[in-house]
Amino acid sequence: MATTGKQLFTTLEADGTLTVAIEEVTFPDPTGDQVLVKMEAAPINPSDLAILVGAADLENASFSPGKYVATMPEPFNAGSKARHGLKLPAGNEGAGTVVAAGDGDTAKALMGQRVSCVPGNAYSQYCIADAGMCLPLGDHSAEEGASAFVNPMTALGFAENAKMDGQNAILHTVGASNLGQMLTRICKEDGLGLVNIVRKQAQADLLAGIGATHVVNSSDDDFMQQLTVAIDDTGAFYGFDPIGGGHAVDTAFKAMEQVAVSKMTEYSRYGSNQPKRMFIYGRLDTGPTTLTPSYGFGWTLSGWLLFPFLQAAGSETVARMRKRVRDNLTTTFASHYKTRVNLEEMLTREAVTDYREMKTGEKYLVTPWD
Repeated sequence: MATTGKQLFTTLEADGTLTVAIEEVTFPDPTGDQVLVKMEAAPINPSDLAILVGAADLENASFSPGKYVATMPEPFNAGSKARHGLKLPAGNEGAGTVVAAGDGDTAKALMGQRVSCVPGNAYSQYCIADAGMCLPLGDHSAEEGASAFVNPMTALGFAENAKMDGQNAILHTVGASNLGQMLTRICKEDGLGLVNIVRKQAQADLLAGIGATHVVNSSDDDFMQQLTVAIDDTGAFYGFDPIGGGHAVDTAFKAMEQVAVSKMTEYSRYGSNQPKRMFIYGRLDTGPTTLTPSYGFGWTLSGWLLFPFLQAAGSETVARMRKRVRDNLTTTFASHYKTRVNLEEMLTREAVTDYREMKTGEKYLVTPWD
């Protein structure tokens, strides 16, 4: 029996016109190891915003019920050439109840259960999801399970990656984010050192309240001094940055090098040979990444994405990570939301301009049936 419901789509045309709108669609019956999930809650993550809003000019956008049309300025429009003309669904993850299942054993076992899933089109009343990627939530609510994948698995991935690389401390440039708070709890549980960078005193207080030991505030006059002391204390020559643009990575490398040079017994014009590594895992700042290599030659900067990491980590590690997330969903991996919106409310001028800001601690949750 065909199932119909509302779903959000985003389309960018070659001329830069971005249309985000809700449509009534018919969902196929699940086959094999697929399940049909009646979606109850889906978060708006920074990774969703790239195709939802991107760098669109919202000031001059036109908003109507269940739809907005905006212009994508250059060079962002040319940079998105690969998606021109494609009508894309949005919403990486969410949670809901399995209402139909394919004939695969994994799928049939989930029938009637509430699950967290990663369908890629979670801003929808129904989703087809891969049963193998679904996490049964047991007694947890859809709201508790809505963000059970992207942030928890990313934060855990950082800790796992650090251990694989023989590191026992991490630096994180946006410490007070939802993900940063999870990372603080994970590092405390796993005995890993963690240097958190924040921008405001309130964020520093928040992290101290959940057990963070090394929090440095970039707004303080003695920020660089604080940062070098924290790196020296923890040995954090390995870090993760979701900002991307600007000087965040450069600053981290400079502080790491200062610590390394202070430990050298003799001068070298090539700087220290202490390996320093940073990973960029987001683009909160879409500007260029500025590096001023004044920190020797022992540094590496690369990107980090969750799905390639999980593929490389292998099924055993991934299963262990997922179990840990489910067992600690309301503690270590708890997510908090500022606002709940339905699909139509999600596309109002007020909502779009607000969640596009990606302010720390102000996450939106979409509830498609309200």
